[in-house]
Amino acid sequence: MLVGVFYFPTDYGIDIGELAQALEARGFDSLFVCEHTHIPVSRRTPFPGGGELPKRYSHTHDPFVALSFAAAATRSLKIGTGIALIPQRDPIVTAKSVASLDQLSGGRFIFAMGGGWNVEEMENHGTRYDTRFKLLRERVLAMKALWTEEQAEFHGDFVNFDPVWLYPKPKQKPHPPLFLGGETDHTVRRVVEFCDGWFPRPRGGWEPKSAVARLRQAALAGGRDPASLSITVFGAPADAAGLAVYREAGIARVLLAVPDRSREEILRALDQYVPLLKS
Repeated sequence: MLVGVFYFPTDYGIDIGELAQALEARGFDSLFVCEHTHIPVSRRTPFPGGGELPKRYSHTHDPFVALSFAAAATRSLKIGTGIALIPQRDPIVTAKSVASLDQLSGGRFIFAMGGGWNVEEMENHGTRYDTRFKLLRERVLAMKALWTEEQAEFHGDFVNFDPVWLYPKPKQKPHPPLFLGGETDHTVRRVVEFCDGWFPRPRGGWEPKSAVARLRQAALAGGRDPASLSITVFGAPADAAGLAVYREAGIARVLLAVPDRSREEILRALDQYVPLLKS
């Protein structure tokens, strides 16, 4: 089982290049960064975690810019979005960013995405909360066409363009691995339809062994080879006993949280995680 981390790449936190180098030097598999384009002041939408929205949500760098610095500072560390908010992103521009980052990193990019939860944030992008997953589906299918076809076109309810050229193509073929965040049965069905993996959070009764079984059953029902799909868990427990359950269940990768603290505290936290890489 691979062990990576996720981090909100804030403007007040550790330098992202230094963080990436520290992870690679310690043997971590990957660095995933979170995304929020902005945070509306109204706060009409409550924070899903309860209480006040943490400061880090409104201070994140653009994920593709941050990951470019992380890739440039490392040689083997995998880099990923965790998660990119596709309903808030133009699919052509995003397809170009993904392909460019995958090419320039030597094929190290992993594209984890989701629909988002902040209603006001997505409304500022012209997106409606109740149709965000229909929009996400079309945008992902359109991006897959742009990555894999020499002259790509797409005609849907939300995304519509006649034949175009878009280069570069991603280094990974047919494209970087696509993961979808969420824990519902709807999410699992979407994973089977147009993704390569599931990106759940361990909450609300989520359990590794049953999760692996859920994905396998959905894959068989949807005509996919279960072996072609994997699970990366966002926010796995940072203890050996907890991770042993994930490993035994067949989880492919877990992501531990990099704390929203000072540079020195973050580096100490990474050192504390190192024994978990071999547990």
